This record gives sequence, structure tokens and C-alpha cells, in this order.
Amino acid sequence: MPELPDIVVYLECLAPRVLDAPIERIRLASPFLVRSVEPPLDSAEGKHVRTLRRLGKRIVLGLDDECFLVLHLMIAGRLRWRKRGAKPPGKAGLAAFDFPTGTLLLTEASSRKRASLHLVRGEEALRALAPEGLEVFESDRDTFAQAVRRERHTLKRTLTDPHTLSGIGNAYSDEILHRAQLSPVRMNDALSEDELTRLYDACRAVLSEWTARLRHDVGDGFPDKVTAFREGMAVHGRFGKPCPVCEAPVQRIVYAQNETNYCARCQTGGRLLADRALSRLLHKDWPRSLEELERKRSTRL
Repeated sequence: MPELPDIVVYLECLAPRVLDAPIERIRLASPFLVRSVEPPLDSAEGKHVRTLRRLGKRIVLGLDDECFLVLHLMIAGRLRWRKRGAKPPGKAGLAAFDFPTGTLLLTEASSRKRASLHLVRGEEALRALAPEGLEVFESDRDTFAQAVRRERHTLKRTLTDPHTLSGIGNAYSDEILHRAQLSPVRMNDALSEDELTRLYDACRAVLSEWTARLRHDVGDGFPDKVTAFREGMAVHGRFGKPCPVCEAPVQRIVYAQNETNYCARCQTGGRLLADRALSRLLHKDWPRSLEELERKRSTRL
């Protein structure tokens, strides 16, 4: 799912292309994309884009008459900028937004169509679409600490809960926790003041650094390779590869359709976190530490 750095770069690239330009036409390839009925979607045609902003992981186009066009890309949704009049591509195409300068395509490379489009009127209706999580770059350390401690959860869940923090998902939460040298299953109410400061600093550093990297990679173009797995990430998507800090193999916890990646040496004191499926399967054979894991591997060899 595109997260804060991806959304920010999307918005920066859209600005010179659509700000103060009219939406000439909206072409839907999938009627299931639209999740609102009032005002009707076709009423957005002819209105100018006056503002661009991020609402959590949503992209918001502020239009005339206090209307807002809200795109939520979910996991597999992506934006493409093409020549004016371009058609949505095959089964992946969901919608096309025609501007005088070109066409913005919305695609979703998944059989499960989860991306959504809303047209709402007024700030109150806009705020109702998304949880009001804390914006990390708009908060100081103490406000951040209060938000993190509000409800008792693991740090992984705390970081990815949109009611707690805005714009952070599975990928960058892994990177943040690695930078802060904190376990993803550590409980938020057990953090010391020093650890809270490390987490706050890591959030700001990781998100700002990756926003700058993505911005540099795109240049004057448009983001066409938005992915959760990027070259240069420390742990996310790097299971079995060496940690860039200590060179221990990156570990993972698999749950549902997601996985958490972490470095046992940097984040958990060398302890391997139990993967629910594998630990149930292996029972007493489940390795408890990096050293035990290496011994088991050596025995197999």
C-alpha cells in the first residue's frame, strides 16, 4: 500500500499537472470504484483543482464549491500520468481523469478491487472519510508519546494504526522499528522515555529520508514504480538477507497476508520471534535465538 512518502511524491508530481486545471471528464472503467452518491461524480466535471493534500494514505483533490475528490489506492492501486485521452489499461484500469495537460489513470493490479473514489462536499464530510491519526511531522515529541501510549498494543500495530499515526503502513513501520532498534512485538506501554524519543526520531528520519529518495528518483517525471519493496530498505522485504547494520540475516513474522521483517540482533537481543504458523508446526523444534538457528542450519548441512 502506498504510504506517506509515496503519497507525498504523488501529490508533488500532480501539482504542476493539475493545479488550477479543470477536470474535463471522468471515465469509469469499474462502477465499483465509486463509494459515494452525493454529490454525483459527474458534477466534478468542469470544476478546477484548487488544492492537493494528503489525508492519511488518501489523495485529496480540492475542487471548486468546497468539493473534494478522494482517492484511496489501498494495496494495489496506482496512479499513472499519460497523454490526454489515454484509455484505462485492460482489467487493471479503474478510471481516467482527463485534464487539458494529460490524463490521470487509476489502476489496480489485483483481482480484489479495494481502491475507492469518493466525491464529498465540505471539510466535515472529508474528515469523516479517514481516522484522525497524528501527523508525525506536525507533532512534538511529547504529543507523539501521548498518541503512542493511548491504547495498549504492540509497536507494530501502534505504528500502523491510522487512528494513532497518519500515513504509516507495513513497509515503513518495519524500517522505523529497525532504525529505532525496537522489537515489533514490544508493548507500547513498556517503552522507556529514551525509547520513545528514539521511536519519534526514527519516524521522522525514515519518512523524510525516503520521501527525499523517492522525490530524487522521480525527478521531473511521474512515479511509475510505486512498491512496498524498495532497493535500499534495511529490513522490509529482505527476509534472509544481511542486515545493513550487523549483517545478521533478516527475520520475519508472517500473519494473514502481511509479514513483519526485523533484525533479531539489532532489535530483539538475538531472540527469534515466534511465527504463529511455523511455531505451531515445529513446537519444541522452533529455534529461540540466532545462535540456535545457525546450529540447526549447520546440522542440516
